[in-house]
Amino acid sequence: MATQDVTRIAGNIGALNALNSLQSINSQLAVHQTRLATGKRLNESADDSAGLLLATTFDVRRQGLQTVLKSIGDSKNFMSTAEGGLRKVQDILVKMRNKALEAKGDTIGSSERTAVQNQLQAYAKEIDDIVKQTQWNGVDLLSGTSGSGASVSKTFLTGPDATSGNTSTFSFAAGSKIQANQGFQAQAGTNDGTAITNTGLGLTDANLTIASTTDADTVAQRIDVALTAVKEGVSQVGSFSARLTFKEEALTVQYTNTESAYNRIMNANMADEQVNASKFAILQQTATAMLAQANTSPQFLLSLFR
Repeated sequence: MATQDVTRIAGNIGALNALNSLQSINSQLAVHQTRLATGKRLNESADDSAGLLLATTFDVRRQGLQTVLKSIGDSKNFMSTAEGGLRKVQDILVKMRNKALEAKGDTIGSSERTAVQNQLQAYAKEIDDIVKQTQWNGVDLLSGTSGSGASVSKTFLTGPDATSGNTSTFSFAAGSKIQANQGFQAQAGTNDGTAITNTGLGLTDANLTIASTTDADTVAQRIDVALTAVKEGVSQVGSFSARLTFKEEALTVQYTNTESAYNRIMNANMADEQVNASKFAILQQTATAMLAQANTSPQFLLSLFR
């Protein structure tokens, strides 16, 4: 800081020093007021160019993680919709199996067997209704067709990076009890890739005819095959849903930590900024007073001319 010489009034160094201090204080006060107004520590690149670069990187990742978490939530709802349909089909098949078992004994007559047969056929038609109603975004989840021996899959977003390895695929391998195309396919007997419908499960009206104890036994076995297919479907859907939950929990931790890092760099410490703003507001007043005093100091030289 320049030394003041009060005998040289053409250049009022004291006033200039006070003015420079006031301008610096005004500048710093404006920074803290802006941070308090916006809640941001970095409001322009000049504040901290390296910090802004790092904060932007964290911002991109945290928004990507938000997108993925929403996608996983949708994926879990997708799988839950399919599971709900499968479980209802499974419940109906259990009831059908119990009815078929009732018809195996000779304690009931032909009319009772006919009644059981009619009830089984009605239950089978209800399976078709449930299959038609189990949809996601206009896509049937429990019906469709697939090529013989084909393995068809569904892909879900489970990672935030724009590279490979950020998706998870839900699929049923060829030859398994359940396969997927637009949805889940059941294998009835040796037919691979047939849909979860009456025909696909081998539960057509013709296959549900019960005229004797032998017929009842055959029908019960067919229902067991269908029930096995659907149970495996429920199990595989549940396993994949559990995987999605694990991914969701891990990504939630990542998101929290990334948000914390971004917040530390980008956002203002409001308590600290308020303290600094108050300090510079006081200094602004004192600097203004000192500038006024410095401007009047050279007047004492007038006493030399009296």
